[in-house]
Amino acid sequence: MVEHGRNTGCFHCGLPVPRGRSLAVDILGQARPMCCPGCAAVAQAIVHSGLDDFYRHRTAPAPTGQALVPEFLSRSQVYDHPDVQANFVDTRGDHSHEVSLIIEGITCAACVWLNEKHLAALPGVEEVVINYSNHRARVRWDDRQIKLSDILVAVSEMGYLAHPYDPGRQQQLMDKERKQQLRYLAVAGALGMQVMMLAVALYAGDWFGIDPDMRTFMRWISLGLTTPVLLYSARPFFVGAWTDLQHGRTGMDVPVALGMSIAFAGSVWATITGGAHVYYDAVVMFTFFLLATRYFELMARRRSAQATESLVRLTPAMATRINAQATEMIPVAELSPGDRVLVRPGEAVPADGRIVDGCSSVDESLLSGESRPLTKRAGQQVMGGSINVDSPLTVEIEKTGADTVLSAILRLVDRAQVDKPAVAKLADRVAAWFVGVILILALGVASYWFVVDPSQWLPITIAILVVTCPCALSLATPAALAAGLDRSLRLGLLTTRTHALETLARTTHFVFDKTGTLSEGQQRLIKTHVFGGVSQDEVLQCAASLEQQSEHPLAYALLEACTLPMLVVSSVVNTPGSGIKGRVDGQRYFIGSPRYIEQETGRALGADQLQGLCRDGATLVLLASDKMIDAAFQFMDPVRRSARGAIEKLRAAGVEVMMMTGDHQQAARKLADEVGIHRLMWEQRPADKLSAVRALQDQGAVVAMVGDGINDAPVLAQAQVSIAMGTGSQLAAIHADMVLLGNNLMYLAEAVKLSRKTLTVIRQNLAWALVYNFCALPAAAMGYVPPWMAALGMSASSLLVVANSLRLLHVPRARKERSVTPLL
Repeated sequence: MVEHGRNTGCFHCGLPVPRGRSLAVDILGQARPMCCPGCAAVAQAIVHSGLDDFYRHRTAPAPTGQALVPEFLSRSQVYDHPDVQANFVDTRGDHSHEVSLIIEGITCAACVWLNEKHLAALPGVEEVVINYSNHRARVRWDDRQIKLSDILVAVSEMGYLAHPYDPGRQQQLMDKERKQQLRYLAVAGALGMQVMMLAVALYAGDWFGIDPDMRTFMRWISLGLTTPVLLYSARPFFVGAWTDLQHGRTGMDVPVALGMSIAFAGSVWATITGGAHVYYDAVVMFTFFLLATRYFELMARRRSAQATESLVRLTPAMATRINAQATEMIPVAELSPGDRVLVRPGEAVPADGRIVDGCSSVDESLLSGESRPLTKRAGQQVMGGSINVDSPLTVEIEKTGADTVLSAILRLVDRAQVDKPAVAKLADRVAAWFVGVILILALGVASYWFVVDPSQWLPITIAILVVTCPCALSLATPAALAAGLDRSLRLGLLTTRTHALETLARTTHFVFDKTGTLSEGQQRLIKTHVFGGVSQDEVLQCAASLEQQSEHPLAYALLEACTLPMLVVSSVVNTPGSGIKGRVDGQRYFIGSPRYIEQETGRALGADQLQGLCRDGATLVLLASDKMIDAAFQFMDPVRRSARGAIEKLRAAGVEVMMMTGDHQQAARKLADEVGIHRLMWEQRPADKLSAVRALQDQGAVVAMVGDGINDAPVLAQAQVSIAMGTGSQLAAIHADMVLLGNNLMYLAEAVKLSRKTLTVIRQNLAWALVYNFCALPAAAMGYVPPWMAALGMSASSLLVVANSLRLLHVPRARKERSVTPLL
């Protein structure tokens, strides 16, 4: 042990302190000399982290500063480096950052609550949300006030271990946890069976008589068999309880450990003194059944996370990069935009890119929900994680790392998994005080029976602590939500905010955009009408140049139809949902809907001329200058094949269906008639759509909005549930609560059915957990529930909740529709 009173050397490293150096740090209540600013900084960091005991328990100064820092603190400080953080930290602002962490050691909802409260109290931590189903936490902090390493240390101080989320490591941890659970379970089961056989003999002896020496012998044997179960198999419960008590909390493990301890201590006392009853059978049964419950709950969590983990594992570790002379295998992390890679049949595309050579079928089923491989040719885009099926492809990389579609999907999934709907927050609040109430009641009942009938206080107290263990209550909401989110992802509907599942179940109105939502969004220019003295190619060139920055499907159609080079456009002003204006060769031009052109220029086509152009339901776009209307463009967009069936199913589910579009009346009515929508609004600007949705909400409607473009972003944000098409703009996806990856509208009807069933399952779970506890508690308090029956009832209650939640994974899915590649 280092002598703490010596001042002849540096207290931190043991090296001599230079003459005249006055550096010192307060450690263990005294000012300790330091040889250099480096040692002083490290020592100060250890003290500020609350790790003074490091100096108390070390046996000798280490030769280097690196060796002197506790290992976990040293590792955590690495994560403060910007280059390291670039791999797993998202920047939300100049100083705001967000990270996804894995927290080891979580066993119940109380652990989640404890970590959330502790971290949220740290200065600089802006938000903390932890997902119980996969033990992942989303933490947002201000780096001006706190560092990531400080957050990791704060978690370790509570007895848990946090580290940045890594799919491979999480899989290893889950496998390790599963094997450890099996070992605990095997010991408890093997020894517990022997204890139960002895218990049967002892119970029979109470009825038919037994030799006292034999009874004493059996009790001692039971004690010997129960002790390893308590010390080894039940260790997680005692560790968890001790951690809770250290921080002044009463988690789920507290009554579990207390019940086991009282039962075991009472049984040992009865064995030594020859008392009337022993409860070794209750101890081993409780341990075995609770371990079994946690094991099945672990398996349920793994199964519920399969779809997400499948996405995580899509990106390969290595890629074949094509150089000038040959090919080389490199890590995918080293790829950069512009690199060309060879993707052989059966291999995964390493990152987002465009095919430059080859033709093959590509399987995007895990990304888009499309079950059939899609044929891809040179010039078409492919997503990282999709599987090449037939022939070799040469792909030029366009996006890597966090910029890929797969990374965007995973970020949205991660956000959904850590978000909590109102019902989950209610369950957390209930669980926070439930255990404390149970302990108070158990103390009161124990005191009562100790006075009334001392022979009954021990078994009744044990029964109360065991039977009211809030396992089912803590599992009720997260188990159902995890299963529901997994099922919706398998359907091809990515839920980005968990509240959407809850709100979708109460939705009364579905509002659809037209272009790109009810229609394919693959507009085709079918005719160009020129009104001035210029050619079709010239008006197309001018129109396409104005539209080249737009993400609207009509813009893509104009760009595809134009064969001339783009003109230089300046002073561009885009009015989403209406049109664009800008200067081309010094002259001002306008392109957009007839209404927009009239508002901007004061010019309009004649009523008969306008009606004739719109007669066939074509979408009409006008090009005008300050002098005149130069051209009219007619577009056609095929109706999405799944639209009519989806509308019929939604209406059958009791949902009112509407369509709002910026298109003219004839085009809107034509499409509405094809899909079976009877309530529609046309020539709607984004502000008009927003006002219409607000009006519905003012009447008490719960609105789900389905859109795909930038002009839909405001109304998507206003609706209670917003759903973006997978082929839509990035802004629409950011504002959306759900993203329809496969673009099959039938999934919407399935999502309504799934959300209602998820909410029903959550309510069933909560009702069962509460009814079970309210019924079991008085029965146990009156002495009607023996300890062994309490252990059985508690375990059966938890298993029922898990089994009920897993039913959500078997909701039938909709008919498949061939879809295009989703670009989030």
